[in-house]
Amino acid sequence: MVESSIKTKKENKKGLGGFLDWVERVGNRMPHPAAIFVILSIIIIFISDICARTGVHVQFTMVDKVNLETKLTDVKAVSLLTADGIRYIFTNAVKNFTSFAPLGTVLVAMLGVGMAEETGLIQALLRKTVMSTPKQLITAIVVLLGVMSNIASDAGYIVLIPLGALVFLGFGRHPIAGMAAAFAGVSGGFSANLLIGTTDPLLGGITTEAAKLIDASYKVEPTANWYFMFVSTFLITAIGTFVTDKIVEPRLGAYKNASSEDMTQLTDEEKKGLKYAGIGFLIFLTFILALVVPYNGILRDANHKIIGHTPFMDGIVPIISLFFFIPGVFYGIASGGIKNNKDVANSLSKSMSKMGGYLVLVFFASQFVAYFGHTNLGTILAVKGADFLKSTGLTGIPLIILFILVSAFINLFMGSASAKWAIMAPVFVPMFMAIGFSPEFTQAAFRVGDSCTNIITPLMSYFALIVSFAEKYDEDAGIGTLISTMLPYSVLFLIGWSCLLILWFCLGLPLGPGAGIFM
Repeated sequence: MVESSIKTKKENKKGLGGFLDWVERVGNRMPHPAAIFVILSIIIIFISDICARTGVHVQFTMVDKVNLETKLTDVKAVSLLTADGIRYIFTNAVKNFTSFAPLGTVLVAMLGVGMAEETGLIQALLRKTVMSTPKQLITAIVVLLGVMSNIASDAGYIVLIPLGALVFLGFGRHPIAGMAAAFAGVSGGFSANLLIGTTDPLLGGITTEAAKLIDASYKVEPTANWYFMFVSTFLITAIGTFVTDKIVEPRLGAYKNASSEDMTQLTDEEKKGLKYAGIGFLIFLTFILALVVPYNGILRDANHKIIGHTPFMDGIVPIISLFFFIPGVFYGIASGGIKNNKDVANSLSKSMSKMGGYLVLVFFASQFVAYFGHTNLGTILAVKGADFLKSTGLTGIPLIILFILVSAFINLFMGSASAKWAIMAPVFVPMFMAIGFSPEFTQAAFRVGDSCTNIITPLMSYFALIVSFAEKYDEDAGIGTLISTMLPYSVLFLIGWSCLLILWFCLGLPLGPGAGIFM
């Protein structure tokens, strides 16, 4: 059986070799995402001039949000190579950067998440949850925790994936299967979650910027896809469990050194830290409930609503930040990681120091998005694209499926979800709005496609790290090994998740609080 498994692995490697070589060549030639945005910005500058000189414009009917009357609007392309255009580039560079919606939301959220990560709270929670799980549920829990770990940004890659291997090893199962199950949850199910994480305000902010090309007052809340992603969590867990137990682990065969390692138990300090973190969480939860639950709660709006454009929803980002910050501080004090206020400040500084690459990326991405809007190319492309789609009759389910596949394909070559969405959103969000789909629905479709192919692309930033994890248990493991192991997850995630979105579409269910499928 083992020899058969090894033979199958080698055959799969050969079968995927040509495709992987091609992907690797293409990937090695691609510049850094920041450089991509520079190139795209330059392209936009020249295209805007060409379009302006040739008189490119569109006419379309829109609703005036002030008096709710429809009116015929004529939008012309604006050149960035004119005197006014050049002045715009220089005078608005800082404003484009500082007013970019995702910037503040992500940085504020990461203050809290970073505290929980730096003090060790997230790592301890993951270990405790996994190690207290019954054997028959271990696969499902590893996948589920992988999905949930995206709350903490990249913590799941570093902590849960190697832990998944150790957990399976401790249960006498193949460690690479445990690693694969965790990797599938962490990366393949990246967009799904039971809670609102840092990804939600990040993508919501980009979607808001894109929607403003059509409707300047439109705002996409961080909770825009919450209902859908909540249900998606259980779907991804179920599919991930099935693939691991029925496809991946049988193919890998038995692992002969299953007794060579053991899981590390929580220390007394970590157990004490978790206890006090729970106390801190309850204190914070009580405080928030006191501001929200009463009919005249401070965080309700003038009409006593909680959901919508309310103080609670407008303050959801700092609430998310405090959700992690306060338990993180309590954990750090109890476990000995925090001894004074300087340690708190140092932990926050460390978490922010990891955002340097993101800040660089955002600066150039913000310029590209701003240029796209200022030149009216986004509006023109959206109207032209919508007209084309309408003329072809491609709407509804076929359109949804095609867009998901496009997102999944692009993800093979560009790993960053925010970078891809910053490029795609100004094009597709207005286009789908013109057809009648809400920005929230377009965002949800993008997230489905974007997540599913994370686990099979060598261009994903943590791919090499996962390969090194696999090499610990199989010295012959390489990119082909990981691709062939993760491919069943990717395919079935894509099929199952797309079907769920189509079902959601057919039933007309809300995607999140106040977020419908249609405009």
